[in-house]
Parts: sequence; C-alpha cells; structure tokens
Amino acid sequence: MSNYLVALEAAWLVRDVEAIDDAIGVAVSEAGRRLNEANKEFVDVEVGATPCPACGEPFDSAFIAASTALVGLMLEIDVFNADSEEHATRIAKSEVGGALRDVPLDVIDVVETEADEDDER
Repeated sequence: MSNYLVALEAAWLVRDVEAIDDAIGVAVSEAGRRLNEANKEFVDVEVGATPCPACGEPFDSAFIAASTALVGLMLEIDVFNADSEEHATRIAKSEVGGALRDVPLDVIDVVETEADEDDER
C-alpha cells in the first residue's frame, strides 16, 4: 500500500460579486468552511491557475459575468494506504465530494509520496 497526494479541481459559483478578488476570497472561504464543518480540515484549498491562451502565463481561475463568478479551486488531499492511483483517486473524491455536495470535481494530478514512518494509519 502506498501514500498519494491527490489534486482536485472544483468549480465554485459565487453570486452577487463585482470583483475577481472578492469572488476568490468568498469561494476559498466557503469551501474551507464546508470542509471544516465535515471534519475535513486536512484538505488544502487554494485558487487554481489557468494558462493564458496567448502567452501561456498562469492567472487565477476566476471569471465574472452578470455579477456571478465561476472560480476554479485547487484542492489537495493526502491519501494514505491506497492500493493504487485509481484507489487513491476514488478515496479523495469520496472524502472531498461528501463535504462539497453539488460541486463538480475533476482529478488534476495524483503523485505517489514517500511513506513516513510516523504515518502508520
């Protein structure tokens, strides 16, 4: 069994917002609050990055139209003692998806991590 770091992307809607920074702040705060309420404090939440189609430089994944923002969040979770990458992915989606119901999730990356001697769970 191995340990994995699983990165998920979430699409978060924020209504009645005028500025990108406000939308990002609300999305990260709301996602963090819902994860904390579900005892999932071990999930890291931050704004995602989208490459510019013209130059390739990354910028914050947020778009506002009609005072409604779509914010792309990056969620990272450590999964311990999984049988495979696919198993780690299913565990991560189950853990995060249970707390963030009705939020679309996509797996971005799965990386096998070194087993820590103290991480015997």
